[in-house]
Amino acid sequence: MSLEPQELDDLTSKIGRKPTPTELQIVAAEWSEHCSYKSSKIHLKMLPMKGPLVISEKGYDSGVLDVGDGYVITAHIESHNHPSAVEPYGGAATGVGGVIRDILSTGTRPIAILDGLRFGDIEKDLQARWLFKNAVTGIADYGNCLGIPTIGGEVEFDECYSNYALVDVAAIGFGKKKDLIKNHANRGDLVVLLGGSTGRDGIGGSQFASDSLESEDRSAVQIPDPFIEKLIIETILEARNQNLINAMKDLGGGGLSCAVSETADALSIGIEMDVDKVHTRESDMSPDEIMVSESQERMLIITNNEKLKKLEKICNKFHVKCSVIGHVTSDSMMHVKKGKKTCANLPTTVVANAHLLDRPSKKPSYLENIEQEKKLSPISNYSKMMMRLLSSPNIASKIWIYGQYDHEVGIRTVIKPGKDASVLRLDNGKFLAAKIDGNPKHCYINPREGAIGCFEEACRNVVCTGAKPIGMLDHLQFGNPENPEIFWTFLESLKGLTDFAKYFEIPCVGGKVSLYNETPSGPIKPTPLIGILGLIEKKPLHSQKITSGDYLVIIGETKNELGGSEYFEYIHKFVGGKCPIVNFKESKTNMNAVLDVIGKDFLKAVHDCSKGGLAVAVSELCMINQIGCDVSLEKVPGPKLDADRTLFSESHSRYLVVLDKKNLKKLEEYLRKNKVSYNLIGQFGGENIRFSSGHKPIIDLRVDKAQKTWFNSLKELVHG
Repeated sequence: MSLEPQELDDLTSKIGRKPTPTELQIVAAEWSEHCSYKSSKIHLKMLPMKGPLVISEKGYDSGVLDVGDGYVITAHIESHNHPSAVEPYGGAATGVGGVIRDILSTGTRPIAILDGLRFGDIEKDLQARWLFKNAVTGIADYGNCLGIPTIGGEVEFDECYSNYALVDVAAIGFGKKKDLIKNHANRGDLVVLLGGSTGRDGIGGSQFASDSLESEDRSAVQIPDPFIEKLIIETILEARNQNLINAMKDLGGGGLSCAVSETADALSIGIEMDVDKVHTRESDMSPDEIMVSESQERMLIITNNEKLKKLEKICNKFHVKCSVIGHVTSDSMMHVKKGKKTCANLPTTVVANAHLLDRPSKKPSYLENIEQEKKLSPISNYSKMMMRLLSSPNIASKIWIYGQYDHEVGIRTVIKPGKDASVLRLDNGKFLAAKIDGNPKHCYINPREGAIGCFEEACRNVVCTGAKPIGMLDHLQFGNPENPEIFWTFLESLKGLTDFAKYFEIPCVGGKVSLYNETPSGPIKPTPLIGILGLIEKKPLHSQKITSGDYLVIIGETKNELGGSEYFEYIHKFVGGKCPIVNFKESKTNMNAVLDVIGKDFLKAVHDCSKGGLAVAVSELCMINQIGCDVSLEKVPGPKLDADRTLFSESHSRYLVVLDKKNLKKLEEYLRKNKVSYNLIGQFGGENIRFSSGHKPIIDLRVDKAQKTWFNSLKELVHG
C-alpha cells in the first residue's frame, strides 16, 4: 500500500471517514503514478490531441484515426519496464498482451505490433545480454501465438540501463467506423468480467511500477497466456458484431480497482460489484487481493439482461470464462461487496482522480558545460574504425531480433521490418506506414531538441515509404519525478514534442508516461519514444534493386552536430558536444519534397540518414543491395567540415535518394525549383564502399566483408 501521508489525509477528508483496508488498497492502486499520471497529467494537456482525422470517445484506451471509406485505425503504446527488468520473458510478453487489449477495447481487430527495447551494454554486461535475449523471446512468442505480426521496432544499448530494461510495445488496430464501441451504460446494466482467472500474480503491480526498482518483487510480475488472449480477441469481435457490448475496458494496471472506477467515472455511473462472483485461480483470495490483482487476459464489459445469454453463448463457444460480477447504479459510487458485506464504498470521482501535482523543476547542473567538446584522439585508419562501428550493438543489423517475429501473418505486411518503416495494406486500398524511434543519447545532452529529433526521425522514416504522417504516439520515460532536475528534463522534452506536433499538425493520439525508471546506480537517460503513423493514398515506395550506374543524391544539410552521436560515444567514449537541432521550416520543406518526388514514381529507393550519420546510411544501402558506391564528401551540402564530421554527424532532415541516370535531371529540376538543399554525392557500382575527400580516400571497405560483420555481430554477441 503506497499512499503518501498527505494522500491518506486527502482521501479521509473527501469521504468524511476513515477508509477501510480494501478502500486503501483500491485507492493506492488508482492513485499510483503508473495509473493516475499525477505528476504529468496537468502538463500533458499542452499536446495537440485533436485533428480532422481524430475520433474521440469517452473511455477509450487507444487513439482512433479515420482513414476514409468508413474505416478507422486504432493505436496505443504501453510499457512493461519494471516487470521486464525482473522477469524479462513474462514481463515483455504481458506488455504485448496489455496493449493488444487496449486496441480491442475500442472494438477493432489488432493487426500489428511494434516494440522499442532498451538494455545495458551487452558487450560487457552478461545480465543485459540475458535480459535482452529473454525479452525478445517473450515478445516473439506472445505475438506469434496470437497470429499478430510484429512489424517493426528499435533497440538500443546504453550503460544507463544496466540491471534494468525498458520494454515498450505499440499496437495498431483496424476496423469499420460503424463497429466502434460507443461506451455507454444504463442503470441496471450488468458488469461482466471476461477472460482469464484472477490470481495472485501481479498484485501491487501498479505500485511496483511507480517506484524505483530496488528489489525483485516477482509477485508483482504477471503470468502471460497468449492462447487465452487469442480466444478473447475472437470472443470480443463476435460479441461486437452482434451488438452485445455497451461499454468495455481492458484490465491493466491496478486490475479491477482501476477498470471499475475509471469506467464508472468516464460514463458518470455507479457500479456495485461482488468479489465472490469473480472467477479466481485460487480459492482463498481476499477482497483486497482480488481488487488489485493484475492477472492478465481479462476484459470488463457492460451489457444488459437481454444481451447476456448471447454473450455467454459466445464465451462458451470460444471456451472463455465470464462472470457477472455486478451491475450499474445511478449513484456514482464504486460499491465493492463480499456477499452481503461491504468492503468499499467510494465516490468514483474520488477514486479515479488522484490529486494532481505541479512538481518543481530545475535545469540539471550536468548540462552547464555539456556542449563543450574535448580534444578527440586521432583516428589513423577510418576503414578499420568503420568496420568496428558497423559491428557495434546500436548500428549492427537487427535481423537477429525481427527474424524471430512472424511479421507476415495476416497477409497485410507489404514492407517488412529492416526498412525505414513497415507498411500494412488496408481494406480500402490505402496503406499504413508505422515506425517508432528514440534517441536517449541526444535527449541526455539536450532534452528538448533530442525529443524533437526523435519525432522528426520517426516522421522521416514513414516519409521514406511515401506516407504522410497523420498521428503520433509518445512514450515518455524518465527517472524519479520528485527530483526537480529530472522533472525539468521531462518538461523540456514535452515542450519540444508539443512545438513540433503543432507546427506539423500531427495530433498526439495516445501515449504513456513511465516515471521512476531508476536503479541503485541512478536514473536512466531521458528516453522519450515516438511512434508515427503515416497514410499512403495510392501505393508505397517499394525499394528496387540498386544497380551499377545508379546515382546517390542527398537531400538536406550536414552540420557540425556530433553531440550524442554513435561516433563520439562508441568510438571516442565522449559524452557531450552539440546535439543535432531540427530546423522546422527546413524539415517541412525536405519532407514535402521527398513525398512529392516519391509520388512522381521515378525513384528507386529513399533512405533516412540518422544514427551513425552519412557513413552508416550509405553503407546500409550498399550492404542491403550488395553493391559498392563511390561518395565524394566535398559534395555533401552544408558548411565545410572535417571529413569525420561530414561522415558521422547525425544532423536531421536528411534523406538519401537513389535513382537512375535518366531521371536525375527531373529530380534536380524539381528540387531547385522548390529551393531544397541537395547534391549528387555518389554513384553505385563495384564491390567497395568508398568515401573520399578530394581525391584522397577516407574509407574503403569491401561490401561483402562489411555486410558479413553488420549482419552477424549482434547474433554472435548474444550467443557469446
